[in-house]
Amino acid sequence: MDYYLDKRWRPRIVSHMAHLDRIFHSLSDGTRRAVIAQLANGPASIGDLAQCHRMALPSFMKHIRVLEASEIVTSRKVGRVRMCQLRPDALAAAQGWLEKERRVWEVRLDQLDAFVETLATKDNTHGPE
Repeated sequence: MDYYLDKRWRPRIVSHMAHLDRIFHSLSDGTRRAVIAQLANGPASIGDLAQCHRMALPSFMKHIRVLEASEIVTSRKVGRVRMCQLRPDALAAAQGWLEKERRVWEVRLDQLDAFVETLATKDNTHGPE
């Protein structure tokens, strides 16, 4: 069954694709990728994260909001400090999509390779004319 054509699956697929769009949008910016790399070492405060980036705090907070909207990062207030941390499964959806696409392209490239080999075999059997 092709889930993309089945009307029952369309809302889930659209929602999943929108979530992937938010993840890839988050990953498209170097500042946000750097924040993800920083948070890979463990939770950190907004202040600590912002120190590494040459921008005003309001601009930096826009990046944090994008990461939160894509559900890659969560934040919570601890006293007077806002702490951020990575969600453990945050990139699983993107990883799954990339893996699926990799398998599709491996099959396509294998088919192209087989086709090129059949052309080469035909050229060798007919010899020079």
